[in-house]
Amino acid sequence: MRRASITRKTKETAIAVEVNLDGTGAFDIATGIGFLDHMLEQLARHSLIDITLKAEGDLHIDMHHTTEDAGIALGQAVRSALGDCKGINRYADCHLPMDETLSRAAVDVSGRPFLVFQAEFTRDKVGDFDTELFEEWFRAFAMNAGITLHMANLYGSNNHHIAESLFKALARALKVAVAVDPRQADRIPSTKGTLGG
Repeated sequence: MRRASITRKTKETAIAVEVNLDGTGAFDIATGIGFLDHMLEQLARHSLIDITLKAEGDLHIDMHHTTEDAGIALGQAVRSALGDCKGINRYADCHLPMDETLSRAAVDVSGRPFLVFQAEFTRDKVGDFDTELFEEWFRAFAMNAGITLHMANLYGSNNHHIAESLFKALARALKVAVAVDPRQADRIPSTKGTLGG
């Protein structure tokens, strides 16, 4: 089983994460930020990656540090659980519809982190969550998971749907990208023989 645990503690946050890439989508998430919890629960459920994430942060200031650090810690845990990446599909993409909204995620588990994020929100907040923090979370996750991640909302009008469709699209793409193809179970999915170079 490809599992990992990460603990991250700074003056701003204390976060503990456990992941199982070969799970069933079970989750136990508590960040102190209701909408972020909802999004991370969707990520777990639709990727079939078991995620336990507990965070305590300086929410009396704002949600930025907790959101970003949750992305950092979860990304680090996924990267650790991937190990040498032998046998994984590596690439995947997903177009995810949610009512009037359509979003796309394309993933390369490359060891070369990069984020392209194309989504616009018409409100400053969804619930009490700052919409500008969605990009911060995706960037923190991609950079620390070591993945190239292209995210785009193609169209939509409901800000909740836009955010949720982005997380679900990432989840469905990750599900395929990190899965092991038995035809190449002993090989790195690169003609270079290594990822990250």
